[in-house]
Amino acid sequence: MANEENPQETDVNESNDSNQKIDRPGRQFYIPSQIVDEFGEKGRDHLNKPFRAQFLLALTAGSFMTFGAVFSILLAVGVETKGMYHLLSGLGFAAGYSMVFISGAVLFTEINVLLPSYLFNKAGLMKTNIYKFWMSSYIGNIIGAFLVAVLIQWSGSFASTFYPELEMYLDHKMKFMDHGVKGWFQVLISGVLANWLIGMAAFLTTSARDLTGKILGTTLPVVLFVAGNFQHSAANMGYFSMGFLASDKYTWYEYIFFNLVPASIGNLIGGAILVSLLFSYAYKEDIQTSLGRNKNKKGAKQ
Repeated sequence: MANEENPQETDVNESNDSNQKIDRPGRQFYIPSQIVDEFGEKGRDHLNKPFRAQFLLALTAGSFMTFGAVFSILLAVGVETKGMYHLLSGLGFAAGYSMVFISGAVLFTEINVLLPSYLFNKAGLMKTNIYKFWMSSYIGNIIGAFLVAVLIQWSGSFASTFYPELEMYLDHKMKFMDHGVKGWFQVLISGVLANWLIGMAAFLTTSARDLTGKILGTTLPVVLFVAGNFQHSAANMGYFSMGFLASDKYTWYEYIFFNLVPASIGNLIGGAILVSLLFSYAYKEDIQTSLGRNKNKKGAKQ
């Protein structure tokens, strides 16, 4: 009755309701189906780059892994409290991953999520191109990690307290070697867990729309995998590169065959199946992707 007597008041109320709807802030993150779609887009973009760009970005990502490994050790030197030790070590390594994710560098363990997302959400599968890219990213990561380790050693920048701490990290990573075949498979399973977490770091980072959110999304899963001593091949490349140059306790083939090989297999399973395939299947109906479209047009490029 009051509104009938005062139509002007009704117009004002409707105008206020309209303004409230217009002024409502949008989401500050992507929903899961959008994230999986974005993974596929990134995977396709990486594949479409010239080989020189792919390899240089792989070198860069490997370099960041050594920086992250070094920073994780430097932050934890002299810390006795276990919880704080793991937290600081994880924060140090998160710096390396943040640089990888934000710079667009090509990291083997991230590719384990991006490329399967591309393949699962398009028509048909590529063959030679994808395997070549996967291998070049792995080799590029190793070379990049080792080159930075060489530069760090030549710089003579670190205090003597750094190297005993590094050796302790190496022992922690290589303890499975004493368990023989059982230890080899333990590393593989640990690698599955590690890349599951790194896949979720990529998931959270992709979800965020601002730099702060991306760094925070990267940090939480990285702290967890570092604290749990889960075997992440790309991370271990950084530790092992420094260890190979600073200590003779382990040989290069022990690093490779007793850790990197099983860890890499586990990383591939963890990223491709537990992140990419799982979410691609779960959100299959929701994913609005153009990855499978224009197949004939893009087939020549790929």
